[in-house]
Amino acid sequence: MKKSLLIIALAVSIISCNKEQTAVSTEMKTAYVDTAKLMEEYTEAKDLEAKFKAKSEAEAKKFEVEEANFKAEVANFQKNAQANGQAWAQQKDAELSQKQQRLQYAAQSVGQKLQVEGATEMDSLVKNVKTFIKNYGKEKGYDYIYGTGDAATVLYAKDQYDITKEVIKLLNEKYASGSKAASETDAKKDEETK
Repeated sequence: MKKSLLIIALAVSIISCNKEQTAVSTEMKTAYVDTAKLMEEYTEAKDLEAKFKAKSEAEAKKFEVEEANFKAEVANFQKNAQANGQAWAQQKDAELSQKQQRLQYAAQSVGQKLQVEGATEMDSLVKNVKTFIKNYGKEKGYDYIYGTGDAATVLYAKDQYDITKEVIKLLNEKYASGSKAASETDAKKDEETK
């Protein structure tokens, strides 16, 4: 009899523990952010992309000018090769080959530099966004905030848990206020130097 009472008491305590765990798990607050949409609509990310697109185009224009000059030299070489003799043609051909290699190396070097610089700035931006979302989650009392998008970590979630728009709005407001503050600081410095 004592054994059966002990077993019943143990069963009741296990059942009550399970109910407590269930109650705790239903109280968890979760949400998700569509990271692909976030990066498409976040003003700072758009500005960063535009900045590097402009830098890339500016560098490409520089190389277009140098490439046009090189093509003119090649055309001039071909025009004058027979008139100046074989020795001159061989020497000039070697010089043009070296110049072409230098141009290619310089273009690759600039491309790699821009790529590394862009990746570094994008990594910094992503780190700042993660920190913002972490702080946002703590402030709003979330237990979990998941990420969806290109690198999906959530395969399904109800739309009611999507906080992407709110996060984008707050990030854009924070970025805009930071840009205004930086502009005001620059304006004050300009006034002081006058």
